[in-house]
Amino acid sequence: MRARRRPRAQMLRGSLYNPSGRQCRLFAINAMATITISRQMGSLGREVAGAVGARLGYRVVWRELINQAALRAGQPEVALAAIDELGLLGLSPATAAVESYNRAVRAVMEELAAGGNVILVGRAGQMILRGRPGVLHVRIVAPERVRAARVARQHGVSLDAALAQVQASDRNRRDYLKRFHHCRWDDPDLYDLIVNTARLTVEAAADIICSAVARGMPCVADSDPGDDTIS
Repeated sequence: MRARRRPRAQMLRGSLYNPSGRQCRLFAINAMATITISRQMGSLGREVAGAVGARLGYRVVWRELINQAALRAGQPEVALAAIDELGLLGLSPATAAVESYNRAVRAVMEELAAGGNVILVGRAGQMILRGRPGVLHVRIVAPERVRAARVARQHGVSLDAALAQVQASDRNRRDYLKRFHHCRWDDPDLYDLIVNTARLTVEAAADIICSAVARGMPCVADSDPGDDTIS
C-alpha cells in the first residue's frame, strides 16, 4: 500500500527541520552523543550551545578545541588567526601551517566525538563529522540586521560598525569552509536542524535542539532526492 506523500520540509522558526525533505532513517532515541553547532555572529549560537550543554550535561567545546589543535600542530599563530575572525590582527599564516593545524583540528574533534556527550561549536564540525553515527548537526541563524543589532547592544558600538563586523565574520566563515572543505557554509544539506533565533529566546532554541536529541532526527538519506514517498 502506498503511503501518503511526505511534504517538502520548510524552514520554520522554532520547528524541527529536515533540510532535504528526503526519506531518512532515524537515530534511535538518545543515540546522539555529539552535537555540532555552526552559527552566525549575533545569532546567539554560543549562548544556545551553553544552554543545551547545561540541560543535557554535555561538555561544550569552542576555543578549547582551537587551543588543543594549535598545541598539537605547534602552530600558535594559526590559532590566533582562527580566533581573529574580523582580521584585526592582520595575521596570514603560511598554507602549510594552516593545513597542519586543520589536520590537528580534525584529530581532536574526532577524539572528542568518540568520547561522546559533547557539543562542538564551529571549526567545520558539520563537515569533519559528516555521516558519523550519533552526531546531530545544527545551524543557528538570524537575519543580518537582527544580528547586527544584538552585536551593537552587546559591545556598545554603532549599528553600522556592528553590521560591518557581522558581514566580516560571515565572509571569514564562508571562505574558511569553501577553502578547506570545498562546501557552502549555508548549504542546508549539511545540517539536520536549522534554528532561526530572530524571534526565539536562547531557552526556546535550546528546547528545540534538546527535543531533537531526545526524539531522534534524520541522519542518512535512503532514497533518491526526487523521491518524496515512503513505501
